[in-house]
Amino acid sequence: MTEFLSELAPRTRGRGPGPWGRAVLVLLWLAVCLAPLPFAVGDLQLATGRTGTPGTLRVVSCEDLGEGRYDCRGWFTPDNGETPVEVAASPDSEPGDLTRAQLTPEGDRAAPAGTRGVLAALALPGAGLGGLGFLPYVILYWRGVRSRAAVIGGILVTAAGAIVMVVGVVAAYS
Repeated sequence: MTEFLSELAPRTRGRGPGPWGRAVLVLLWLAVCLAPLPFAVGDLQLATGRTGTPGTLRVVSCEDLGEGRYDCRGWFTPDNGETPVEVAASPDSEPGDLTRAQLTPEGDRAAPAGTRGVLAALALPGAGLGGLGFLPYVILYWRGVRSRAAVIGGILVTAAGAIVMVVGVVAAYS
């Protein structure tokens, strides 16, 4: 199989981006793949109970906004016995759903708590992780190194990211 792959290797030197172009490409690659992390922090803190108020969310209505979009509302009942609050619920909810949730510090939205919430919050970072899988291989390739370990590592990291992403999306919609 390696004989076949060697035939596909480029034979001319000097093609492709120069050092500055490579640096820009690597920085853009990192930016795209790492961008989801800061956005996931708030949802992870909610899902783990680090922020917000624990309680139960009962979804009472979901309005169809068209094009597969929904606006769901529900009642959040805090565990500490305070008065229930009307909140925005996850758009993938259905009327009648009763789930463990965490009320945001702003008090306007309830997010899934526990394992389901953590997995759902990790869906987007999982996609970023999957995108980073082959970056080391590309950098090594540009340096003239052909590494089977980098390919295997890229496959494993990309597969792990895809698994985290799929499990997170399934958790979010179940």
